[in-house]
Amino acid sequence: MPPTRTRPADASTAIGHFLDVLEARGYMHGTRRLRAHFLNEYLEHALSEEQSTTLPVDELMDPARADAWLAAAAAGGTRSRNTLTGPDAVAASNTQRVRIQTWNSFAEHLGLPLRLETPPAAHGDWLEPEESHRLLRTLAVKRPVGSNAATAIRTAAVAALVAATGRSVPGLHRLDVADVDLEHRPFPQIGLDTGPHPLDKDTADILRRWLDVRAGITRQLEGTDPGYLWIPTKPGRPRGGEEPPKPGLTRAAVRTLHSAHRNLVLQVFGAPLRPGALLLSRP
Repeated sequence: MPPTRTRPADASTAIGHFLDVLEARGYMHGTRRLRAHFLNEYLEHALSEEQSTTLPVDELMDPARADAWLAAAAAGGTRSRNTLTGPDAVAASNTQRVRIQTWNSFAEHLGLPLRLETPPAAHGDWLEPEESHRLLRTLAVKRPVGSNAATAIRTAAVAALVAATGRSVPGLHRLDVADVDLEHRPFPQIGLDTGPHPLDKDTADILRRWLDVRAGITRQLEGTDPGYLWIPTKPGRPRGGEEPPKPGLTRAAVRTLHSAHRNLVLQVFGAPLRPGALLLSRP
C-alpha cells in the first residue's frame, strides 16, 4: 500500500502549504490567487458556522460543509465586497464550478478520497448588451488593487475591442497602432484580417485613452516605436542575468492580457468573467 500522506493538522496552515506547492509546481499567479480566494472563503464560512477561530483540516474537508458553503455562495452570502451587480448578487455558474474544482484540488493535495461532482462549463454566461456597456465603462475608470493605472486602461481597451468585434484576445493580439483609425468618418474603425470593422463611441473613447497612456510609455524608448498595439506596462522579470526589455519593445503576451483581465474583472464584477462574455449584442 502507498504510504499515508502527512498533512498539517490546522486548516489555515494546510491551505498555506497547498498554495506553496502550487507555486513550486509553476502554476500561474492568477490560478493560485483564485485557489487562495476560494479556499479562504470556504474556511471563513466554516469558522463562522462553528463560531470558532481555528478548525482541523480533516473537519474542514467535510462534503456537508462544502455543500453548505456552495449554497451560501450561490445565494451571494459569502460575497466580501460590493460588485457591479450588487452585494447580494447570486454567483455565476462558472464561478461555482471554480469553487468546486478548488475544493477537489485541495482534497487531492491532502490525499483524501473525496470529490464533489463538477458541473460542465456553462457557455451561456454572457452579459446583456446594457450590462456589457456598463461593465466596460466601469473597467475604464476602475483601478484594481495591486495594479497600476496603465494596466487597468489597457485591460479595459482589450475587453472593449473583444466586445466590439466578437474576436478573442488571441485574435486581436497581433494588432498594431496603425490598424486603429479613430478619426475615420462616419465611424472610427479597426483594421482586422477580414477588413475594416466599425467601432462604437464607447470603444473608441477607451481605445483613445489607452493610446494616450501607451504614448507616454513608448516616449521612454530609445529609438523607433515598434508600433505594437498591446505592450507591457512595466518591465518584466530579468532572465538569464540580462535586463528585461523596456515596455514597448515587445508585444504583451496573450497570457499577460488574459491575467490582467481576470484580475480586474474579478474585483469589479465579482466573478472571473471571460472576455468573450462582454458582447455588445447577443450571439
